[in-house]
Amino acid sequence: MTSEYVQIHPQALTGYIAAIACAAGSHDAEAQRVARNLVLANLSGHDSHGVGMMPWYVKYIRSGALALNRGAQVTGDMGAMLMVDGQMGYGQVIGHEAMQLGIERARQQGMALVALRNSHHLGRIGQWAEDCAAAGMVSIHFVNALLWPLVAPYAGSDARFATNPFCVGVPRGKDAPIILDFATTKLALGKVRVAMQSGRPVPPDALIDSAGRPTQDPRVMFEADAAGKLGAMLSFGGYKGFGMALVCELLGGALTGGATLHAPTHVDGIYNNMLSILIDPARLAGDGFHREMESFIQWVRLSPVAPGHDRVRIAGEPELQRRQERAQAIAIEAATWADLRQCAQQVGMSQADIATYTREARFC
Repeated sequence: MTSEYVQIHPQALTGYIAAIACAAGSHDAEAQRVARNLVLANLSGHDSHGVGMMPWYVKYIRSGALALNRGAQVTGDMGAMLMVDGQMGYGQVIGHEAMQLGIERARQQGMALVALRNSHHLGRIGQWAEDCAAAGMVSIHFVNALLWPLVAPYAGSDARFATNPFCVGVPRGKDAPIILDFATTKLALGKVRVAMQSGRPVPPDALIDSAGRPTQDPRVMFEADAAGKLGAMLSFGGYKGFGMALVCELLGGALTGGATLHAPTHVDGIYNNMLSILIDPARLAGDGFHREMESFIQWVRLSPVAPGHDRVRIAGEPELQRRQERAQAIAIEAATWADLRQCAQQVGMSQADIATYTREARFC
């Protein structure tokens, strides 16, 4: 393939990913939820957490690291506090079920704390904040990741922890919610993967190589040197981002009863632990919360636009804009498209089956 991208309608792409998941052994409901979640990440502009993850998931299904058709299991119920085990299941399913448990409990108690551990990759954490916001809940999420060390500590020269996302969701009534969702690194690992798949360098000051030297080559995160060492990612904001990553590791990992990274071993799979705090804002400030929030947002938007920008945006708005732009076609890198075809074949889909779901795709 000489084309750089394949364009496909979101609905067709969802059907293709669901078919791969079903062929890999998922029940239809699980396959559909996984597919919708991954495609929504692409629609939102977060290709790093989109359908490009499916070949990785198939790899982990085949190795036994990702367990199919599992649900969120409540292992501890302390009123406003719930302990939930993900049983190594699809994070797209486990995250949804854990948040539904938290939403129900927050409606009863005014707030809820959900300590989720042992889930396979939870995907785009903003999804869980969006779910909570749709139910009228403010939510805060601390996440750690267990796969292999990816990120160097501030003033360090090799990897010691993972990208450890942090997320906050705030409902705004009829308006789209505020969704603040970011990895504590300058780039998410998936964005480094997308850069490698596209043959592009990453921005400066985001990576170091195996010797601790700055590099823009994304391959250092996936291809070991002669000594078997990989490079490392860097936290955003220097010691501030490192401090936030540290807190996510402790709260998302240790406080949930899950695990933390404290060895150089390469974990087979991508596991997340997440500490989520859900708050019913009506129980605290009543109507005053929304009144003050909207007054503040309006005040912020009145700031004169700086050169090089078109307007002041609020957290969550870039994703909504991307969804509008990509509503009719999602662009997938040619290398990722080829990986999807290969993993479809690995789970037993025939060429005719694959063609059924991909006939609308167009190279560009």
